[in-house]
Amino acid sequence: MPKQTNRKNEHVSLSENFYKDGDSSLKDVHFVHHSFPGINVADVDLSVSLGELEFSAPFFINAMTGGSDWTGKLNQKLGIVARETGLAIATGSISAGLKHPEFSDSYKVVRDENPYGLVFANLGAGHGSENAKKAIDLVDADALQIHVNAPQEVVMPEGDREFDAWISNIQDILENIEVPLIVKEVGFGMSRETVALLQDIGVKYIDISGKGGTNFAQIENFRRSEKKLDGLESWGQTTTVSLLEAMSVQKDSYIISSGGIRTAQDIVKSLALGASLVGISSEFMHMILKDVDMAIERVNEWKLELERTMTLLGTKTIPELAKTDVIISGDSAHWADLRGIDLGEYANRSTR
Repeated sequence: MPKQTNRKNEHVSLSENFYKDGDSSLKDVHFVHHSFPGINVADVDLSVSLGELEFSAPFFINAMTGGSDWTGKLNQKLGIVARETGLAIATGSISAGLKHPEFSDSYKVVRDENPYGLVFANLGAGHGSENAKKAIDLVDADALQIHVNAPQEVVMPEGDREFDAWISNIQDILENIEVPLIVKEVGFGMSRETVALLQDIGVKYIDISGKGGTNFAQIENFRRSEKKLDGLESWGQTTTVSLLEAMSVQKDSYIISSGGIRTAQDIVKSLALGASLVGISSEFMHMILKDVDMAIERVNEWKLELERTMTLLGTKTIPELAKTDVIISGDSAHWADLRGIDLGEYANRSTR
């Protein structure tokens, strides 16, 4: 087995071993209850439009795996869940499939199982437009995710150590592909400076992927046989903080929330903070390792809870959630205060 495909298996196994139900940073977000919703449950529309991408629900199966026989079987299950629920789905990083063509089917299976749904290809920021085109073609992708993961790389024993070309690579890809480009973190969050830089070079889809879900610094540190880098396991910003940072500079871009999203309330709170879409990874992996049917049922339960919660908030559409009143407390509020983000605006939006 090629060393890289063995690493892909390790990533999934360690992610599941480290999986825990712990508190999400979105616990710091609280809705203000108003007693008269003014709408009916039947009025709620969960669909969302992000430019040329149309989603039947405001959440999707985010990037996870591929690159080995075993992870190909997992991608097959994820593809089935996407097909049966109408959710969009992203593959894991296709770099392993480009390097080892014998494992390309571990990614193609997502499209095979979900021939008419939205499928996103995924590739690291160390690649240029030629590999980007190959990744898109491999799964007939409707969009391309480019992941940025510097903390993971510096902790990974065999990881990259050169990052100076990442922005120019993203610009090259942006100029030379014909599908939407999403730039995403991998669980370390984004600052407003990062979001502003991406917007300045023309990126329209930005996945802030905050701390709170799979911790790749922890995973890679576990894989190190010596010279552990324990101090980097707590690196990064939470999902809540990253959303606050992103929305403070957001302009002409779609902000995607991911990182530790595990419940319908996490989804609706992310949307209320301004996200246009929500990505979920480890929770789906945790479910399909147990039972595909359970994952499908859970998605339907989430949709039901989203409809009911939106009704209570008096919001018929997803964009209206960004006009609801939310109180932000705890560590998230402390961070926002120090970064000069006005949380009073969030608490009183319905009166403006």
